[in-house]
Amino acid sequence: MPVPMVMIGCLLLIILPLIGFVVGAYFGDVAIGLWAAAGGFGLAVLVCSISVTALVKSRPS
Repeated sequence: MPVPMVMIGCLLLIILPLIGFVVGAYFGDVAIGLWAAAGGFGLAVLVCSISVTALVKSRPS
């Protein structure tokens, strides 16, 4: 079942920056939205790397 983990991690690379930008731009300015989008992208990269690491570890030797 590791394939859905990778798919979720890769989708988060698109979804989290968009959500961060929209929320940041709504509550602040466009500059805050860009910072929030960068934070969302960083969080998504972290989640994606964790799922890829789990996929590599689950592979039989």
